Amino acid sequence: MNSHKSDFTIGTLSKYSSVNIETIRYYEKVEIMPSPPRSEGGYRLYNEIHLRRLSFVRRSRELGFSLEEIRGLLTLVDDKSYTWAQVESLTREHLETTRKKIIDLQKLEVVLDDMASKCDGGHVPDCPVIDTLFGETLFVRSLGAFS
Repeated sequence: MNSHKSDFTIGTLSKYSSVNIETIRYYEKVEIMPSPPRSEGGYRLYNEIHLRRLSFVRRSRELGFSLEEIRGLLTLVDDKSYTWAQVESLTREHLETTRKKIIDLQKLEVVLDDMASKCDGGHVPDCPVIDTLFGETLFVRSLGAFS
């Protein structure tokens, strides 16, 4: 395929989209991004359509959409048959998932705050945070299982 003025390499696509090269290749592998044509020398040749799609994927990932959710949105876009109701449904599903994550993160915040408050500045072997992360209990430690 002859190179056109609008064709650019994966490095340039990476720079324009702020997505690293390995991630672009991964998106091609899992068919989130279409495989581009190749130059006579075997280089991938991208264009503005690829850049637009990659920007959509990057922004969707920034908003917390999973690759499967993005695939669903892109399928609607690619088929050019989507309705606002379909997009709204996918968005509301993601919103519900996000709300659940926020609740989980708030619970995690309480646990971490509690763990941090137990640090008394003593020696590391007696750190309750480390013990909690290892799942150790006073009973297990008293048996000398970790000595």
